Amino acid sequence: RLMKVLSPAKDKIDTLFALLCSLGSSSSIVFCNHRDAADRVGALLAEKGLYNEVFHGGMEQPDREKALYKFRNGSCHVLVSTDLAARGLDIPEVEHIIHYHLPVNEEAFTHRNGRTARWDASGTSYIILHAEEVCPTYVPENTEVYQLPDNPARPPQPLWATIYIGKGKKDKLNKIDIVGFLYKKGNLGKEDVGRVDVKEHYAFVAVRRSKIKQLFTLIRGEKIKGMKTLIEEAK
Repeated sequence: RLMKVLSPAKDKIDTLFALLCSLGSSSSIVFCNHRDAADRVGALLAEKGLYNEVFHGGMEQPDREKALYKFRNGSCHVLVSTDLAARGLDIPEVEHIIHYHLPVNEEAFTHRNGRTARWDASGTSYIILHAEEVCPTYVPENTEVYQLPDNPARPPQPLWATIYIGKGKKDKLNKIDIVGFLYKKGNLGKEDVGRVDVKEHYAFVAVRRSKIKQLFTLIRGEKIKGMKTLIEEAK
């Protein structure tokens, strides 16, 4: 499904913010045409209190990976990206695609939209336009206009947060070790631990946000699989 969103100003940030607020806690990728624009949009949304992660080729690989993990595991609902996220990435269950900037061509438009409604899921793509912008020919003329509600509430923080563990596969640490540690030492239940991603030298774990403070109090100074390591919330 494709919809147009009309921006009264050339700078579309307020329209984008209102749109994201109206979409609530669903997962959205916001596409920008340039790295600097993605950084700016991400920073301005954060200033407005809307939590997001930025993703583009100018970032260090660990920072890109962290942003993707947080988006995948539900501890971040909004990913602001260049076309780097338009293809080749395993990001299931994206509910909304937002074209903050018009894509450079129809192929880019198609690849961006392909991030949503995958594997029989439903999804919607939005094009934000201001009055001076001409809609590309590949966008149907009869595309429905999405009416933004008045003063939509800002979405709450995600239910999940991501913790970073400074050990990984190279240290013979696996998912079972991590989950067992969090259950036993952190007093977490099955419903408090989400997706676990173990890489060569580190791991990311989704933990229920309401349990983060308790978790760090309980595991302070504890070893995981006999190893001392850094465990902190991934910022």
